[in-house]
Amino acid sequence: MQLLNLTPLDALFDPHIPALTSTAPSSRFATATRSHLGGELRASHVGAKVKLGGWVHRTRNLGGIVFLDLRDRAGLVQVSFDPKWTPADVIERAGKLGLETVITLEGEVAARPVEMRNAEMEAGEIEVRARGFQIVGPAETPAIPVARGKGEKLPAEELRLKHRNLDLRRFELQKNLILRHRLQQATRRFLDERGFLEIETPILTKPTPEGARDYVVPSRVHPGEFYALPQSPQLYKQLLMIAGFDRYFQIARCFRDEDLRADRQPEFTQIDIEASFISPEDIISLTEGMLAVLFQESGHDIPPKFERLSYADAMERFGSDRPDLRYALELFDASEAFRGSEFGIANSALAAGGRVRGIRIPGGATLSRKQVDEIELVAKSAGAGGLIRLKRGASGLEGPAAKFLSESAAQRLAVGEGALCLLVAGAEHVTSPALDRVRQDVAQRLSMVPEDKRSFLWVTDFPLFIREQNGGLSSVHHPFTAPNPEDIKFLDSAPEKVRALAYDVVFNGTELGGGSIRINDPALQRKVLSLLGIDSQTAQLRFGFLLDALSVGAPPHGGIALGMDRIAMMLAGASSLRDVIAFPKTTAARALFENAPSAVPPEDLRDLHLQTMTN
Repeated sequence: MQLLNLTPLDALFDPHIPALTSTAPSSRFATATRSHLGGELRASHVGAKVKLGGWVHRTRNLGGIVFLDLRDRAGLVQVSFDPKWTPADVIERAGKLGLETVITLEGEVAARPVEMRNAEMEAGEIEVRARGFQIVGPAETPAIPVARGKGEKLPAEELRLKHRNLDLRRFELQKNLILRHRLQQATRRFLDERGFLEIETPILTKPTPEGARDYVVPSRVHPGEFYALPQSPQLYKQLLMIAGFDRYFQIARCFRDEDLRADRQPEFTQIDIEASFISPEDIISLTEGMLAVLFQESGHDIPPKFERLSYADAMERFGSDRPDLRYALELFDASEAFRGSEFGIANSALAAGGRVRGIRIPGGATLSRKQVDEIELVAKSAGAGGLIRLKRGASGLEGPAAKFLSESAAQRLAVGEGALCLLVAGAEHVTSPALDRVRQDVAQRLSMVPEDKRSFLWVTDFPLFIREQNGGLSSVHHPFTAPNPEDIKFLDSAPEKVRALAYDVVFNGTELGGGSIRINDPALQRKVLSLLGIDSQTAQLRFGFLLDALSVGAPPHGGIALGMDRIAMMLAGASSLRDVIAFPKTTAARALFENAPSAVPPEDLRDLHLQTMTN
């Protein structure tokens, strides 16, 4: 998805390092065998003698004169082998070079004739006239092509993931990973300047209730006992606040054993932040400043302050707690228009305590029946039984439900001329997700999403708990989120009414991260755990280390975690997290390049006191 345009590849290097000239022959990449990256050479280097190393990207043998494009991290540079400056035996060997062979060479930078300059190549104004070269990395014919012409399709993704070392040679992926590096360094600089300490937390840890399955690691020296890989450093960063470090951050590796999709991986990286003596406003302001810096790294300015919506308003108006505000299409309540009618679908929903909610789509009457049927399938995939369709025709409101509506009821729906109204009847947990999906689908179909617009949003005042179908409570974020002090009075009588001191930041309909103020009172923490069905004995067994720490004096504290992978994906304009991760997993959680996961030899399992179950 093309969300943002990035700066040219050469601008991905440190802008504070001056451009190289022929009077400064070495670059920061200089080694004993290389003076420059070929892709960084420019007209200012004309006359300089250089040593280069890289991969043979393309070759052209013109019978006596050989040209090749040499590729390295900085880009491409043309190398010429000509009898005027290259020995004949060197030219002969150069004509036999295979693609992806690694060579080192020596030569002189020269200006290309004007008519032979390549505007599509950053180093297109110059060439390197080679005196000699050495093959330092022979290469067989690559399993997948690295060089791509315009319009040439990529190999299948599974094949590219299997040969990831070749796929990573593509400029697109190298550009993405260089951008990711810059974002991480900008994060470190920003937080360091504000007094945050980068502190590493354990990878082998204890299972925690983060809402997904843990990856578990058996202990060889403690038979029958297991570590868990952390879903987040949540409890550790709270302990650091209790220990008095005051401000912590970490670019943290986290692990969740859950179903995958394009924007999710089993192992991921988050910008993890925690601070003491802090309020939600402090965290929100800090995050806005940091995101401004990260977006500037890719050449974009963003608003200094983001729009805000309460969770209740976001769900009522958009059916989602991460709405895309780049376009309108707000939801509305049509229950009163149908109340008392003889329309069975609406009556059943209203009688069960549900509602009839919908979206008015300006110009939507032009959608064909087939298109609306496709939209209905989207609603059904989100749990709706179907869509109630109404549109304004020449004779008034049209659609199967229109005949059940009185004139005043029809007017109350306010369906304008040429508009289409799509409604869903049912409980909140049905209407909201279904209409959210309909809203997104319609916006794409009718080209309502301005690609050049960036919309940031804070969603606040989340509920602390949700009621499960079995009647129990579960945490909306996690069990350590502090309740709003105004709502503590509802903890016993109506816990669903308790708002959390929690906040999520959303960009163009995608959640970038979320956080909260934490509970720092051990009695309140035990109370929240008990409401979640965790008795005191279990609470002590699972969270005793936190409860004990809280009991010896914990400052008020809170923080946020932002998805580093997701931010990099959106700033790179990539369609998948896999395009900004060096060695990603597939949607089946497999690493094709190394064939993981794989079976473990029986003797290793015995050492771990494990055995596998077979059918």
